[in-house]
Amino acid sequence: MEITRLGFGSWAVSGSGWTFSWGATDDAESIAAIRHALDADVNWIDTAAVYGLGHSEELVGKAIAGLPQADRPCRHPGRSSCPQFRGACTPSR
Repeated sequence: MEITRLGFGSWAVSGSGWTFSWGATDDAESIAAIRHALDADVNWIDTAAVYGLGHSEELVGKAIAGLPQADRPCRHPGRSSCPQFRGACTPSR
């Protein structure tokens, strides 16, 4: 797999209510932004369980739901706290 130079960093869409938030966000707009990045051929997403205390991973999971497994843009080591995200991504090797 060739990785694009640009990726999507999901910290900024992780919502408010946690110490390091960037402020309130709209979930529908965040999902639309992730899908827009994918439509622009971005093929990796940076997320972590700490971003929004798992909220970022929930949004990424919703944004990539329905994509064929081969087209899903992330590889994750499986340490996610979000079952929806774990099920949506292919484990890293």
